[in-house]
Amino acid sequence: MRKTALILAAAATVLAGGTALQARERLTGEERLAKMLEGRVAGRPVSCISTMNTRDSQVIDKTAIVYDSGSTIYVNRPRYPQALDSDDILVTELHGGQLCRLDTVRLHDRTDGWYHGFVGLEDFVPYRRVAKAD
Repeated sequence: MRKTALILAAAATVLAGGTALQARERLTGEERLAKMLEGRVAGRPVSCISTMNTRDSQVIDKTAIVYDSGSTIYVNRPRYPQALDSDDILVTELHGGQLCRLDTVRLHDRTDGWYHGFVGLEDFVPYRRVAKAD
């Protein structure tokens, strides 16, 4: 009995330590975005981006939507970003081949598919890698 109690106590300590470690490593949306932008420099904001060149999009919790266009990534900080959740599915209705400022993106829960809000897009800020000096 005593051996079982010691094993359970040891397991609880390991689990508690693991939880504390995970809590420390969890980044805020702003920290996660900053990490994505390391080694890149911001360009002049644009009001539209081509969807033909966009490979992927990623939601940064309560912060932004990042659109990957190869060598350039575009960051959109929508109005009311607190609605953004990385578990959301983004549903965008396009009118042409561009995604533009003032377009809206509907948010649907990834688990059950239910609609739970939308965000209105703002300007897209392009970030390109800094050229390395020879």
